[in-house]
Amino acid sequence: MGKSILTKREKEVFSLLVQNKTTKDIAKSLNISEKTVRNHVSNAMQKLSVKGRAQAVVELIRLGEITL
Repeated sequence: MGKSILTKREKEVFSLLVQNKTTKDIAKSLNISEKTVRNHVSNAMQKLSVKGRAQAVVELIRLGEITL
């Protein structure tokens, strides 16, 4: 696989999102603020040209970036 579209951190955030973790859970487990989590999600959605978290997850799975 070529270079990832997302940063390592953005991928970590989405890997936790698909495990049904909340923004608060993700912030706690990655030791970052909730705002930072939201920024990572937002940046990733922009890169993927999608409108929502669910759509981003679908696209990331399709691209082989994350797995369920």
